[in-house]
Amino acid sequence: MTRLIFAVNSNPGSDELYVIFFSATAFFVFLASFIVYFIVLYQKKQRQNQTERDAMQAAFRQGFLKARLEIQEQTFAHVSREIHDNITQVLSFVKLNLAMIGEVKNEQLTKINENRELIAQVITDLRDLSKSLSFESITKSGLAKTIEAETGRITKSGLVSSTFAIQGDIYPLGEQRELVLFRIFQEALNNALKHADAKHLTITLQYIPELFIFTFMDNGLGFSRENLDDLVGAGLRNIENRASLIGAVAAIESTPGNGCSIKISLNLLQNSLYDGTHQDRFS
Repeated sequence: MTRLIFAVNSNPGSDELYVIFFSATAFFVFLASFIVYFIVLYQKKQRQNQTERDAMQAAFRQGFLKARLEIQEQTFAHVSREIHDNITQVLSFVKLNLAMIGEVKNEQLTKINENRELIAQVITDLRDLSKSLSFESITKSGLAKTIEAETGRITKSGLVSSTFAIQGDIYPLGEQRELVLFRIFQEALNNALKHADAKHLTITLQYIPELFIFTFMDNGLGFSRENLDDLVGAGLRNIENRASLIGAVAAIESTPGNGCSIKISLNLLQNSLYDGTHQDRFS
C-alpha cells in the first residue's frame, strides 16, 4: 500500500506577510511614480507658462517699438512738410524781396547780396533736412543713395570728413528695413557729432548674398559702457531697439579715446519679420 506524504507549511501566516510586503512595495512605487510624474508635469507646465509669458512680453515690446517708431515717423513727416511748404516758402519770398530793392549804395548792395546768398544757402539746407526727415526720399532713392547723399551733405558742411563705401551688388532690403536702417544711421551720426567730437567717419554698406552689414565708425572720444551718460546711452538703446525691430543684430564697441564702432548685421534668411516687399510701414 502506497503511503502519500504531504508537506504541510507549518507557518501559514508567512504567505500573507509576503503578499502584504509586495503590495505595500508596489503601492509606494506607484505613489513615488505618481509624485515624480506630477512634479515633471508641473515643471513642464511652468516652463510652458514662462515661455508664453516671454512670448507675450516680446510681442508687447515689439508692438510698443513699432507704435513708437510709427509716431516718430509721423512727426518727422509733419516737420518735413512744414519745412518744405512754409519755412522755405517764406525764405524764398524774403530772397525775392531783397532782389527787388531799388537804388542803393554799393555798400548796401554788397550786404543785400550777401544776405541773399545766406538765405539761398539756408533754403538749400532746409530742403536737404526736409528730405532726410521724410521717408518718401528713402523709398524713391533707396538706402545706399540716401546715406551717400546725407554723408556728402555733412562732409560738405565742414563738420567732419568722411569715407563712404559700398561692397557688393546693391539689392533692395524692403521699405521697412531700409527706413529703420537709415534712422539708425541718423542716430549714429547724431551721437558722433554731438557727443563723440569726431573728426572723421567711416560708413560701409556690405551687400553679401542673404546678409547685409551696415558699419558706422568714428574717431571720437569713445566711451565705456559703465560710464555712459543718459543722452549717449539713450541713443545706443535706440539703435539696439531699432535693429531688433527688423530682426537685425547690433554690435556696439567702444573704449575711451578709441572712437566707436557700430555694426548692424541683417541675416535675410533667418529674418522673417518682414518679407522684403514694399508693404505699408510697420504693418
